[in-house]
Amino acid sequence: MLRIIFSFVIVINWGLCTQGKYCIQNVDDIVCYIPNGIFAGQQETGKEFPPFNGWYNNRGNPSLGIPDASLTRSLPPHYKDGVYEPSGWERPNVRSISNLIFSGPQGLPSTNNKTALFLFFGEHVMQDILDTSRSGCPPEYFNIMLNASDSHFSTTEMPYERSSYQASNTGYSPNHPREQINGVTSYLDGSQIYGHTKAWSNNLRLLRSTCNGRTSASNLFSSQGRATDCRGELASLDDQGEFPVLNNVGLPLDNSWTTKDHVIESAKRFYRVGSRQGNENPFVLTVGITWFRHHNWLARNIRDSNPNWSDDDVFNEARIQNIATYQKVLMYEWLPELLGTCSSLNQSQCLNVTPYTAYSSGTSASVSDIFEGTARHFLSTITPPGVFVRSKFNESSGGCEFRPTSSTSPALSLCNSYWDPAETFKVASIDEITMGMASQIAELEDNVVTPSLRHNYYGSRRFSRRDLMATILQKGRDHGLPDYNVAREEFGMQTKATMMDINQNLFQSNLQSNGTVIAFYVRFGSVKYVYQSANVIRTLKDLRLGNKRSKCSGFMFIFLTCCETVNDIIGRFWFENVKTTLLSSTKLNEILNTTFRDVILRTNPTINGSFDLQDNPFLWATGDSKLFCPQPFQLTENVLEECTPLQRYDYFKSSEVSFPLSFAFFAVFALITLLVMYLVGRQRMKSALKSKKHITTKKRATIKTSIASGNVTICTEILGENVRQIQIILRPENLILIKAVIGNQNLRKIELIQQQEIKIYCSDGTDRRTLIVRLQEDTYDLVLSFNDSNELDEFFNELHNFVKPLGLECNTFTIPEKHIMEEARTKEMRDKQLQNFFRTALSQAINIESEDLDRPKRKTLKDLVKVNITKSEFAEYLKLKEDSLFVEQMFLVADSDEDGTISFREFLDIMVLFTKGTPKEKAQLMFDMYDLDKSGGLSKEEFTTMLKSMMEMVNSSVDVDDIDNVVDDMMRANGFSSKDSLDLNDFLMLLGQYSDISNQQSTSNGSKTYRAKRQSKYHRYSKRFKEGHQTPQRRLTRKVKTVREDYKTKSYEKFFVALVKLTEHYANHIFCLSLYSLITAGVFLNAFFVVYSKNATGLYGIGGPLMALARASAAALMFNFSTLLLTMCRNIITFLRETFLHRFIPFDSAVTMHRIVAWMALAFTALHILAHGINFYSIVTQSPDDMACLFRDMWYPSDYIPTFVFWLFQTITGITGVILTLAIIVMYVFASNYARRMIFNWFRWTHKFGYLSLYFFSFVHGSGMLISSPQFYYYFLVPGILFTLDKVYTYSRKKAYISVVRAELFPSDVTHLEFKRPKNFDYKAGQWVRIACLAQSSSEYHPFTLSSAPHEDTLKLHIRAVGPWTRNLRNIYDPNVLRDSPYPKLFLDGPFGEGHQDWYKYEVSVLVGGGIGVTPFASILKDLVNRSQSGVAIRCKAVYFIWVTRDQKQYEWLTDIIQEVEGKDKKQILNTHIFITQFPQKFDLRTKMLYICEENFQKIAGKSLFTGLRAITHFGRPDFPDFFVTLGEEHSSVETFGVFSCGPPPMTEGVEKACAKLNKYEGPTFSHHFENF
Repeated sequence: MLRIIFSFVIVINWGLCTQGKYCIQNVDDIVCYIPNGIFAGQQETGKEFPPFNGWYNNRGNPSLGIPDASLTRSLPPHYKDGVYEPSGWERPNVRSISNLIFSGPQGLPSTNNKTALFLFFGEHVMQDILDTSRSGCPPEYFNIMLNASDSHFSTTEMPYERSSYQASNTGYSPNHPREQINGVTSYLDGSQIYGHTKAWSNNLRLLRSTCNGRTSASNLFSSQGRATDCRGELASLDDQGEFPVLNNVGLPLDNSWTTKDHVIESAKRFYRVGSRQGNENPFVLTVGITWFRHHNWLARNIRDSNPNWSDDDVFNEARIQNIATYQKVLMYEWLPELLGTCSSLNQSQCLNVTPYTAYSSGTSASVSDIFEGTARHFLSTITPPGVFVRSKFNESSGGCEFRPTSSTSPALSLCNSYWDPAETFKVASIDEITMGMASQIAELEDNVVTPSLRHNYYGSRRFSRRDLMATILQKGRDHGLPDYNVAREEFGMQTKATMMDINQNLFQSNLQSNGTVIAFYVRFGSVKYVYQSANVIRTLKDLRLGNKRSKCSGFMFIFLTCCETVNDIIGRFWFENVKTTLLSSTKLNEILNTTFRDVILRTNPTINGSFDLQDNPFLWATGDSKLFCPQPFQLTENVLEECTPLQRYDYFKSSEVSFPLSFAFFAVFALITLLVMYLVGRQRMKSALKSKKHITTKKRATIKTSIASGNVTICTEILGENVRQIQIILRPENLILIKAVIGNQNLRKIELIQQQEIKIYCSDGTDRRTLIVRLQEDTYDLVLSFNDSNELDEFFNELHNFVKPLGLECNTFTIPEKHIMEEARTKEMRDKQLQNFFRTALSQAINIESEDLDRPKRKTLKDLVKVNITKSEFAEYLKLKEDSLFVEQMFLVADSDEDGTISFREFLDIMVLFTKGTPKEKAQLMFDMYDLDKSGGLSKEEFTTMLKSMMEMVNSSVDVDDIDNVVDDMMRANGFSSKDSLDLNDFLMLLGQYSDISNQQSTSNGSKTYRAKRQSKYHRYSKRFKEGHQTPQRRLTRKVKTVREDYKTKSYEKFFVALVKLTEHYANHIFCLSLYSLITAGVFLNAFFVVYSKNATGLYGIGGPLMALARASAAALMFNFSTLLLTMCRNIITFLRETFLHRFIPFDSAVTMHRIVAWMALAFTALHILAHGINFYSIVTQSPDDMACLFRDMWYPSDYIPTFVFWLFQTITGITGVILTLAIIVMYVFASNYARRMIFNWFRWTHKFGYLSLYFFSFVHGSGMLISSPQFYYYFLVPGILFTLDKVYTYSRKKAYISVVRAELFPSDVTHLEFKRPKNFDYKAGQWVRIACLAQSSSEYHPFTLSSAPHEDTLKLHIRAVGPWTRNLRNIYDPNVLRDSPYPKLFLDGPFGEGHQDWYKYEVSVLVGGGIGVTPFASILKDLVNRSQSGVAIRCKAVYFIWVTRDQKQYEWLTDIIQEVEGKDKKQILNTHIFITQFPQKFDLRTKMLYICEENFQKIAGKSLFTGLRAITHFGRPDFPDFFVTLGEEHSSVETFGVFSCGPPPMTEGVEKACAKLNKYEGPTFSHHFENF
């Protein structure tokens, strides 16, 4: 049945809505029209109960008079701008008006002896029909300016917040000016008693039928028949019936500071009443409690008479009768006393209330703005400064006691009683206060207002006292009310010229008693300036001016306009409207015969009606038979306790400590995170050192057994910032040998001589580990670090015992551990000195400025003159072995003074010879160096020795037979086979045969010559192409030039060259980065200006531009963090790389872009945090009430002052912001190079969980809607979906264990892994995969390029050990570690695309590899030959592989691959060129000799002398422009060459530069694809 009723109501309502009629907008409206008893399951009464919220009180206009409806405008608005700006801008200051007009003599009684009960009953009624106390949202301040001389307010302004208004449809144009809101129903419907919504009312009710434990004596209104029966009651405190229950359910009651103690407590201390302001002062609350008790009194009688009625039935009936009684008392008792009762003697001074006839739905029940701003405040003029507390009449003594409330006050002070009713009721009971108010006469109805209201009315937390009258005047201006004469004209009344015209008697009395009024009048003169606000009309004394509007003036006209028709404020449910059938005729007569005195006596059983209360409690009327207890005197401020003074409150005070500490917390957390990272890394290092120490101990034992004689010590040598593991061997032949622990490479040899002084600096302390041994003054110290002091002492003793027999002087010095490094001369310090030595010498020799060194200063030269270099340092500079013949002979030549060292002058002489000497002089030097027997000629053996020396210089191991064959061939070719030796002329003739090689070694002679040469070549090429001449393809056999670096000398030239290189090389990168940056800037600026446009009001008005900055940075960082995901979509990037987009977007730089975007996001994050830090400062300095308005979704108790800690740690947005900040700190700290190098697992896991936290809490961060609605998902949606799909695809691939078939360790720190190829694993040559080693971690993946070809059955990787993971991998697959154990298995993910996989799409491809960058080309070379052999049609006809390496042994595994490919390359598709860069062209003559040997060996053996390959070997770096020009001539029919490079940035930049330059000229196009490592 209930569902049918609800459905019917909803359908009908929907039909009305679609027809443009009024709709039910609240479920309460439906409930009010459901017959009583349906929900209770009891008997229906058949009545339509009045709604709580006023809906459908007027059936013609259902929303009329509801809460939050607009005030009715009786007068045109007078806003300054006609829309919303307050009026009165040209009027006098409201505080000045208050001081001048409303001040005067106190203690004058009311004209007709109105009582204080009359006053506070009227205030109760006003709160029932009107509430404009709520401030607008967002808050707008229209503060009252104060004079500096104001003795009551020691400040410059008094806060005033503009009233709440209809923001949805008013205040935006002159046609729709701002309209203020009435927060309660405008009907006299008891909302002050029952609340203005059903939900509110339910929280006031007892809501049960039986109260177990109640007795007839425990509750004031217990039933007579059954004491536990409590149907229909309002809940009372402790079920005693005296007071309403406390607000422990959280009703939104207004709460403010107690005016006496200036503290704010929980709103739970208040009584649950129907009005938000019901607990404002105890005197209005006493009236409310009287009606609360009366409801329960009625409920008791009703339930006693109707035992079968439900709780709802009893409650609703009691509510109807209580409201009816309330309406009757107002209309027929209180209102006549206000307006004046008409008689034959006062027809000109009274206004009769028109008797009720019938309800008219055409009359508006809304409260007018002029009534709200003026007439309702008439009661302020009769408000006394306090209220007497009176005891009952004592019949024996014949009097009453008006007892003092404290030792200093005879009565309750009004100014100190606000917002603390419970404390007041502890001092005086409801009975005592009621009787006191009934006996006390109110103040005179004049313009004078008590100082308790003018100076000491309650204020806000920030400003504890206000001037009520100034506030009312300011509110009138806030509401746009016009001035006094404009209001009179609108009402059809004559205007007034002066104050005397308004009220002559009042003005004359003020002239005599108040000199300030005279001065004020003299200054301003007319009403235009004094009474321009219509809300001062209430101060006039012409209150009784007749019973017709034509006789009315001022206040009476306005009040009559509002209340002349009683149903204007009561509406359809007026108790006398018999059509509602709310009351039977018997009950109606009963109510009409009930007075307020009856209500008081019913609800206060202890009051004796015969003596304690007069017949009319609203008047102390002469002739009343019960006036037994008159007030002792008229109360004034002077006799009451002093009002507490104005107190200010600084809201930031409670955040003074937490604000800086919160930011300090983030800084400390960042430092702690850095410390944790360092400690974890250090622990990792310690573990590695411990493991290394264990290995060292084993190696030491092995080394000692392998060395026939001599002591061996293994320790760490400190080179400066770097260290290395060394073994120190003390040889019996007075020799100290330093070798590397790994590789057993000789690092240093020290020969001890007689009379040599040895200095030993040893650290002291228990934790001493450092030792410095100074063996030679001309070179660096041996700075050693041991694992512990025991090892140090052991070595010290061994060294001391070693040098003692030699008769060497050994001096020992002790230095504290922390200062010992200050004495050290480390290898890096010596290297820096030598670097300066060599470069300065070179600079002086060739008279140019070095690249990294300015022209040496005089002091520098003086210092360098004193520097001598040893033979080992000379050999290291040449990158040769110390015992090589070339070094020994060159050192002997340079050491002219034969002191065993080379001075700066000696080195400069030899450099001048090599750099500026003629070819003959250089040849003479070479000839003399290798004329070992000084015979004046080079024998065949000496010439062979010279060639072997050349081989050693490039670390080339060549068979002796091969060298002998080369020498014999050279001798025979030049006719020297019959000679036993070569003289200088023969040697020069031999060199002359290879002059073309010498020419190739020269540096380019300038850009003009080179450009002209290149243009002429392409001119010839273009001509042949146009004529149709086709040059047949042939292998490139021409030698390619190698060049020296051309250093710029000017700083601006360096900068310009670098800029040009950067722009040309990274054109696509710059374009994409610029585009991304512009989008980010657009997101930032758009968000900034959108928010900045709102700066005038609300939260954005508080934060100002910083709020806009915070929102803009938030938008930018949301965009950055979201797009970060796109750079990690590996599968999507692999797919897109196959499309045309790779020409415009550098997909290979996704990781670099990831880092750049991450730094951008970090910058915006820091800006966001900084801006919001300042914004939160602004927020915590604001009123909590304002913040509750601005943050609608935020709730905190009314007594709570939200501090910075609250906003930061107790809100969803704040705490998630903290979590996000901490997550970002952790992510970025552990993403540093140190963390990735030392503790990669920490980097990986912090990144993984950091991102999960980042995106999750970013969603939650916005869901708090503290500042604005969530926006993160706008940015995250597309990248998030793509990233998810990419990951789903990754995880959808079968993740199986991959068995390693073979593992091999190469000496060049390269680990070769060969493992099974999974089924359906298709890939292209040049692609890369990710692997995880199960022996380390099953979830830690690292990327590596496949070196196997797609046709092979297994997959191969060549992994260089450069970090912890790769080093561990090398150790894991070390055969000495594995022994008989199987190879650990792998996880495989991939393959992923990369630019080099497109090599076969070009007719001619050039592959340039450097360092470990040759890995992708290993796969490509093998794939190339396989395609050629299998007959697969490919576009590629020739491939040129350029391998740039330090020496051919650096990546010997690639040599094996090239040999394999050359063996299978039957079609001669591959052409390989190897550039050995170990000897960087310091001496042209040596390089010339290497070319001579290589050329002859190629002729003899058909392969390289150095590599054993058919590939052509070059010495130095390739001249790419010349190489590409030669390709253009060699393949004249090819239009586009594919150039693929992989290696260090300088190499790929050189290739890019060469391609870019050649592409500027007519001829073929060189399309470059590169990848750096």
